[in-house]
Amino acid sequence: MTIRSALPVVDQVDCCSPVTGGTLNVEEAEHLARVFKALGDPTRVRLLSLIAAQVEREACICDLTEPVGLSQPTVSHHMKQLVDAGLVVREQRGRWAFYRVVDGAFHALSNALKP
Repeated sequence: MTIRSALPVVDQVDCCSPVTGGTLNVEEAEHLARVFKALGDPTRVRLLSLIAAQVEREACICDLTEPVGLSQPTVSHHMKQLVDAGLVVREQRGRWAFYRVVDGAFHALSNALKP
Protein backbone atom coordinates (compact mmCIF):
# COMPACT_ATOMS: atom_id res chain seq x y z
CA MET A 1 0.00 0.00 0.00
CA THR A 2 1.38 3.39 -0.98
CA ILE A 3 0.85 6.36 1.27
CA ARG A 4 0.50 9.55 -0.70
CA SER A 5 1.46 12.76 0.95
CA ALA A 6 0.45 16.10 -0.43
CA LEU A 7 2.99 18.33 -2.08
CA PRO A 8 3.61 21.58 -0.26
CA VAL A 9 1.34 24.44 -1.23
CA VAL A 10 3.30 27.17 -2.93
CA ASP A 11 2.02 30.71 -2.88
CA GLN A 12 1.43 32.48 -6.13
CA VAL A 13 4.62 33.06 -8.05
CA ASP A 14 6.10 36.50 -7.72
CA CYS A 15 7.24 37.42 -11.16
CA CYS A 16 7.68 40.76 -12.63
CA SER A 17 5.91 43.78 -13.95
CA PRO A 18 4.60 43.52 -17.48
CA VAL A 19 7.32 43.77 -20.10
CA THR A 20 5.40 46.65 -21.67
CA GLY A 21 4.72 48.34 -18.33
CA GLY A 22 8.13 49.96 -18.08
CA THR A 23 11.75 48.99 -17.99
CA LEU A 24 12.44 45.71 -16.21
CA ASN A 25 15.23 45.69 -13.68
CA VAL A 26 18.08 43.21 -14.13
CA GLU A 27 16.65 40.63 -11.70
CA GLU A 28 13.21 40.70 -13.31
CA ALA A 29 14.70 40.33 -16.80
CA GLU A 30 16.94 37.45 -15.68
CA HIS A 31 14.01 35.67 -14.03
CA LEU A 32 11.79 36.02 -17.09
CA ALA A 33 14.60 34.87 -19.38
CA ARG A 34 15.15 31.72 -17.24
CA VAL A 35 11.47 30.87 -17.35
CA PHE A 36 11.09 31.45 -21.07
CA LYS A 37 14.32 29.57 -21.77
CA ALA A 38 12.88 26.59 -19.89
CA LEU A 39 9.77 26.86 -22.05
CA GLY A 40 11.86 27.17 -25.21
CA ASP A 41 12.05 23.40 -25.52
CA PRO A 42 8.98 21.62 -26.93
CA THR A 43 9.51 18.58 -24.69
CA ARG A 44 9.42 20.75 -21.56
CA VAL A 45 6.28 22.52 -22.77
CA ARG A 46 4.70 19.13 -23.36
CA LEU A 47 5.75 17.83 -19.93
CA LEU A 48 4.30 20.93 -18.27
CA SER A 49 1.10 20.41 -20.25
CA LEU A 50 0.88 16.75 -19.20
CA ILE A 51 1.20 17.68 -15.53
CA ALA A 52 -1.23 20.59 -15.75
CA ALA A 53 -3.82 18.33 -17.44
CA GLN A 54 -3.93 15.97 -14.44
CA VAL A 55 -6.83 16.35 -12.02
CA GLU A 56 -4.56 17.37 -9.14
CA ARG A 57 -2.03 19.08 -11.48
CA GLU A 58 0.48 16.51 -10.25
CA ALA A 59 2.26 13.61 -11.95
CA CYS A 60 4.84 10.95 -11.17
CA ILE A 61 7.98 10.86 -13.28
CA CYS A 62 7.00 7.27 -14.07
CA ASP A 63 3.91 8.57 -15.88
CA LEU A 64 5.78 11.17 -17.93
CA THR A 65 8.33 9.07 -19.81
CA GLU A 66 6.04 7.13 -22.12
CA PRO A 67 3.98 10.08 -23.44
CA VAL A 68 7.11 11.96 -24.54
CA GLY A 69 8.97 8.84 -25.68
CA LEU A 70 12.13 9.59 -23.71
CA SER A 71 14.11 7.75 -21.07
CA GLN A 72 13.58 8.49 -17.39
CA PRO A 73 16.98 10.23 -17.01
CA THR A 74 16.22 12.51 -19.96
CA VAL A 75 12.77 13.37 -18.62
CA SER A 76 14.33 14.01 -15.19
CA HIS A 77 16.75 16.45 -16.81
CA HIS A 78 13.88 18.32 -18.46
CA MET A 79 11.93 18.35 -15.22
CA LYS A 80 14.93 19.82 -13.37
CA GLN A 81 14.88 22.71 -15.83
CA LEU A 82 11.20 23.31 -15.09
CA VAL A 83 11.83 23.13 -11.33
CA ASP A 84 14.77 25.56 -11.60
CA ALA A 85 12.56 27.96 -13.56
CA GLY A 86 9.98 27.87 -10.77
CA LEU A 87 7.22 26.34 -12.90
CA VAL A 88 6.90 23.06 -11.01
CA VAL A 89 7.84 21.71 -7.58
CA ARG A 90 9.31 18.26 -6.98
CA GLU A 91 8.65 15.87 -4.11
CA GLN A 92 10.37 12.54 -3.58
CA ARG A 93 8.03 9.73 -2.52
CA GLY A 94 9.95 6.53 -2.04
CA ARG A 95 11.80 5.88 -5.26
CA TRP A 96 9.60 8.11 -7.41
CA ALA A 97 9.62 11.86 -7.95
CA PHE A 98 6.29 13.63 -8.20
CA TYR A 99 5.88 17.02 -9.83
CA ARG A 100 3.19 19.63 -9.40
CA VAL A 101 2.58 22.86 -11.30
CA VAL A 102 3.31 25.87 -9.08
CA ASP A 103 0.10 27.71 -8.25
CA GLY A 104 0.03 30.99 -10.12
CA ALA A 105 2.90 30.17 -12.49
CA PHE A 106 0.80 30.46 -15.66
CA HIS A 107 -0.92 33.57 -14.36
CA ALA A 108 2.41 35.25 -13.60
CA LEU A 109 3.74 34.48 -17.07
CA SER A 110 0.56 35.73 -18.65
CA ASN A 111 0.73 38.97 -16.66
CA ALA A 112 4.36 39.51 -17.65
CA LEU A 113 3.32 39.61 -21.29
CA LYS A 114 0.22 41.76 -20.97
CA PRO A 115 0.39 45.18 -22.58
